[in-house]
Amino acid sequence: MNQRQEQTSAILAPTGELIDNFYQVLPFTFTDAQQRVVNDILNDLQKPAPMNRLVQGDVGSGKTVVAVVAILAAIQSGFQAALMAPTEVLAEQHYRKLVSWFNLLHLPVELLTGSTKTAKRKQIHADLETGALPLLVGTHALIEDPVRFQRLGLVVIDEQHRFGVQQRARLQQKGDHPHVLTMTATPIPRTLALTMHGDLDVSQIDELPPGRKAIQTTVLGGGDRSHAYDLIRREIAQGRQVYIVLPLVEESEKLDLRSAIDEHQHLQEAIFPEFQVGLLHGRMTSAEKDEAINQFRDNQSQILVSTTVVEVGVDVPNATVMLIEHAERFGLSQLHQLRGRVGRGAAQSFCLLMSSSKNETARQRLKVLEQSQDGFFISEMDMRFRGPGEVLGTRQSGLPDFALASLVEDQEVLELAREAAEKVIEKDPTLDRWSLMKAELTYRYRRLMGGAILT
Repeated sequence: MNQRQEQTSAILAPTGELIDNFYQVLPFTFTDAQQRVVNDILNDLQKPAPMNRLVQGDVGSGKTVVAVVAILAAIQSGFQAALMAPTEVLAEQHYRKLVSWFNLLHLPVELLTGSTKTAKRKQIHADLETGALPLLVGTHALIEDPVRFQRLGLVVIDEQHRFGVQQRARLQQKGDHPHVLTMTATPIPRTLALTMHGDLDVSQIDELPPGRKAIQTTVLGGGDRSHAYDLIRREIAQGRQVYIVLPLVEESEKLDLRSAIDEHQHLQEAIFPEFQVGLLHGRMTSAEKDEAINQFRDNQSQILVSTTVVEVGVDVPNATVMLIEHAERFGLSQLHQLRGRVGRGAAQSFCLLMSSSKNETARQRLKVLEQSQDGFFISEMDMRFRGPGEVLGTRQSGLPDFALASLVEDQEVLELAREAAEKVIEKDPTLDRWSLMKAELTYRYRRLMGGAILT
């Protein structure tokens, strides 16, 4: 963090015609939480040190629109911006949303992914180098060598935990110390944010836009399947649509789980022959995925059977039912993410968690979702049930289990430790006056980088 503050970035204007016009064309006003985070970001952009801020916000809390204010600050200051997302599905969703806003502001924006045709790709490369293109949205295609920005001032990275450190760094290297804004819709507890992202400033959008109806969430056992199917029929009869999510693509001999491919066939032929049932999973090609999503978006298919590839980036406000098979096999935060695919329109939405597990802890975990819609609370509970390594998906890669402190119980101590560390660095960034501490930290850092973590 100290090294970052010694770097210099362009100072971006926090006010101007572009941002004013954007507020005017938006059909809604920002929530207090959104405005607070926008203020955090605009304050960062006025400092000479590059911004490095993480915005955490629940599904539907309006992170993208907050990022647009930062993007417009860069553009009106004469710089370009890049927005990188981990999947083509999510990059395309951002692009569609940004095009609708940027058209009103008479600003060009382009999409670059692995599927972009060669001629289009060359045109994008040329427009970036001349500065004619102020904003480029895309997947990790953005970090490839032919992509050269004339003046990159801001990098926005969505679902940043899905990218490696080197991928994020390569995008930043396409500018001269650009400001960096990272976003995640997977809220992690504040204690984890402080320990895992110690070099980041963290802002939280902890308020949903007004008018959102709570999603009615119910845990169902195997015997309740007919009730679930009745609800699905009722909703489709009213013109609505349905997601059915499974943990596997193909049947596994070891696990008695319903697989997406088999379940798709079973539902289409035996359960819902009167409806069109679509299929979406990670092994499909980009074109096949796009076709499945577009058919669902256009209501040509009423039911979409999917693996967790649907977790981020599929935005169909007409969908009102999310049925998750073998719900006990997912983390609470992931279930909350999946639930967030519905409840995006004005109609009442439903999330059905199917689980035949007899395990009492598994049942208790699922009950948390019945009782709460708050992603931050759910992530705290997830950490209590499963431990920090499981929540972050780092159990195998060695997130430390602290010998004395607990990430769950000791938030206050962790915050004090961070403050103390900042004061020490302020007094002496080199740590020369604390030679023993410097030696110990150097030793532990080397062990950490070598994969052996001491706790």
